[in-house]
Amino acid sequence: MKRRDFIQNIGLASSALALLPEFAFAVDGKESDFAKHLKPVGRRLEMEGYYVWCNSPIEGPDGRIHMYFSRWTDKKKMGGWINGSEICHAVADSPEAEFKFTDVILAPRGPGFWDATTCHNPSIKFVNGKYCLFYMGNSNGKTNTKRIGLATAPTPEGPWTRPDAPLLEAGPTGAWDDHCTTNPAFIKHPNGQYWLFYKSWNTAEYENSKDPVVKGNRKYGLAIADKLEGPYVKFEGNPVVDFSLRPNNAQLEDAFVWLDKGRFKMLARDMGIFNHEYGLLMESKNGKKWNEPQVAYYDANHYKIVQPPPPSYLKKYGRFERPQLLFQNGKPTYLFTASQGGKYMTSSSFVFKIV
Repeated sequence: MKRRDFIQNIGLASSALALLPEFAFAVDGKESDFAKHLKPVGRRLEMEGYYVWCNSPIEGPDGRIHMYFSRWTDKKKMGGWINGSEICHAVADSPEAEFKFTDVILAPRGPGFWDATTCHNPSIKFVNGKYCLFYMGNSNGKTNTKRIGLATAPTPEGPWTRPDAPLLEAGPTGAWDDHCTTNPAFIKHPNGQYWLFYKSWNTAEYENSKDPVVKGNRKYGLAIADKLEGPYVKFEGNPVVDFSLRPNNAQLEDAFVWLDKGRFKMLARDMGIFNHEYGLLMESKNGKKWNEPQVAYYDANHYKIVQPPPPSYLKKYGRFERPQLLFQNGKPTYLFTASQGGKYMTSSSFVFKIV
């Protein structure tokens, strides 16, 4: 064999090996313990005529699992989340059972409201004896008016009271977070404070970005309040998660934060640390300085999930986004995600059991 052919064959073999999950472990060397304990359950909520996204579960006092999710009409395609999403409620007898839609709980309110054109990114918590739904709304169908809000209810079924004003505003012009506040991740700190992690980016950087994959660079900040309803004051050391100095315009989104044995943990969607198909897991002693990210979960191919070829309009096929955990008896038992595809070739919930 000629030297040129030998080198070419080695290169082809290396490319093929890089596609294998087993080889990915060796290349990355960053698999988390969390990733080793995930078992796919499958899609558990699919709705004809709709994209289903942002599936956030909680166990109710009746022992059933209540899930709060985003949906929008399939006529808008995948981009409909920004200008027509509504937040709904579904219930199942167990995390692995099929979820049944019950009702729409937060719909866009129309002109004059901060959540006039979309309601999205639900994340459910039980705090101080009430159900707290953190979510994102916008007023013009665009990203620059995305703001985090908080709706509350005495029971998982409602009735829901939503705010007349957002919970957290964007920063001043020129700040790293002057574009929006979105993707809320909330915990009640053991010291009694209320901590809200949020995603944002800089408008000028976003508008002038030349990145062919993702415009701008998403970072995470922290805002702290002494009361659940606020006011939330931004941490002076923000952003607390910033990958902008790394290659490939690396960033993250869809954070979910919880406390485990006194340590902060964060799940998020990878946007360039390893690739754009995986999830990330990070840990922190204080919630302000985070350790190096590890792989939290992989794409559908890794789990040998058989799916038909994607239609041309689904550009994120095969990956899992918006990670949210279900806690039972104080421990995380299931990972809920959103994934494109399914029997209606839109998107749906996708559940993993933590074994």
